[in-house]
Amino acid sequence: MSDIRVKVKRGENAKQIPLPQYATSGSSGVDLRSAEAALIEPGTWAVLGTGLHLEIPEGYEAQVRSRSGLALNRGVMVLNSPGTIDSDYRGEVRVILMNLGKAPFRVEPGDRIAQMVFCPVARAELEEVDTLSSTEREQGGFGSTGSK
Repeated sequence: MSDIRVKVKRGENAKQIPLPQYATSGSSGVDLRSAEAALIEPGTWAVLGTGLHLEIPEGYEAQVRSRSGLALNRGVMVLNSPGTIDSDYRGEVRVILMNLGKAPFRVEPGDRIAQMVFCPVARAELEEVDTLSSTEREQGGFGSTGSK
């Protein structure tokens, strides 16, 4: 496992909120906390700021993902999961939370709302061709391999 250094700048609305950290030595993601309050009604979504601005090293990205406890217990998830934060983005990290639960979901500043995982990025060189190699699956798409 290799560590990377990510610079973090806090906005004024996040000065009192702890920086993201790993909960355990085996955690792959850090918890993101909201820097603002919101009430998300069932069937709706909201964009919540974290007050954080990142400088991610080139060749890496950050992925914003749902927290399993919020998804299981409240039906709340990151709508565009995983959300991507590119290495050249310097704006505020914001999270789109969707409430698929049956009750309104209240968020207060400092609440853990998502997790963020840092990942290496491979850049592809796309080559246009007239034919592709054959495979056993060929064009079988959604559900083509069965459910059992």
